Amino acid sequence: MQTVIQYIGTEQGCPLYMKREDLIPYSFGGNKARKALLFFEEIDRGDYDTVVTYGSSHSNHCRVVANMAAARGMQCMIIGPQEVCDETYNSRMMALFGAEIRTVPVQEVHDTIEQTLADLRAAGRKPYFIEGGGHGNIGTEAYVQCYREIAEYERSTGEHFDLIFFASGTGTTHAGLVCGQMIGGDAPRLIGISIARKNPRGRNVVRESIDSYFAANGFSFSDAEIEKSLCFLDDYICAGYGTEDDAVSSVIRYVMKQYGIPLDSTYTGKAFRGMLSYLEENGIHGQKILFIHTGGTPLFFDDLNKI
Repeated sequence: MQTVIQYIGTEQGCPLYMKREDLIPYSFGGNKARKALLFFEEIDRGDYDTVVTYGSSHSNHCRVVANMAAARGMQCMIIGPQEVCDETYNSRMMALFGAEIRTVPVQEVHDTIEQTLADLRAAGRKPYFIEGGGHGNIGTEAYVQCYREIAEYERSTGEHFDLIFFASGTGTTHAGLVCGQMIGGDAPRLIGISIARKNPRGRNVVRESIDSYFAANGFSFSDAEIEKSLCFLDDYICAGYGTEDDAVSSVIRYVMKQYGIPLDSTYTGKAFRGMLSYLEENGIHGQKILFIHTGGTPLFFDDLNKI
């Protein structure tokens, strides 16, 4: 899976490039598509007939999983929180793909997932469970591969990115990039912009995924090496997940008008705004910047009435 890296312009005196994960050619692309492609490789090798996962009505992950399950004629069951079950373009696509959506109070989600899996097995079905957001070592591996693509682009073109920015959410995208950077022996240059979680929890979640991946794959790095490579900024989350402010809306409008690229207020809009603020606040000029566009295009259309 090789996605385009394109030069889009100059921001604050810095040449700005973008890795277009949003152009992965499946169900509007995005980091959830990259992860789901690996999950479904495992599903295709196994004897499964049902996919179960978790996410809200806004979930890019659930949209992509429902689409991939439908393409295989598999049943897809999505457990979602009642607190976030409004109609969105993602939820409408989940319905289009025939997913069965069960909404329960958020505190009942875990038990509902366990009961659903038990009921399916008791009925003779063979379910495959994917954690919300594509969490787990498979999701991390997807972004180890993504980092390798960036490194290969640099080797083949002679370009070098001084800083790499991206939205950091459930943690495996961030973890995979850090693991890829460390395995490749590159100097720290990754800056994850949190879209919801505050420190120390947000950083710890990413660290747990890093540790899990390294342990599962036989890599050994010191705590000091990992901590040096892990940059998780919680300065630009607004009021939390799914929230925005005027600065984020302004950035979304600007990027669409200037570059013709859609961002969203939940993930990429926050990350892009955080990147611009970070460059300004730290007086960074003339460095070559890469922004990883992690997708979420349907959320852009949900945002249109707000921006």
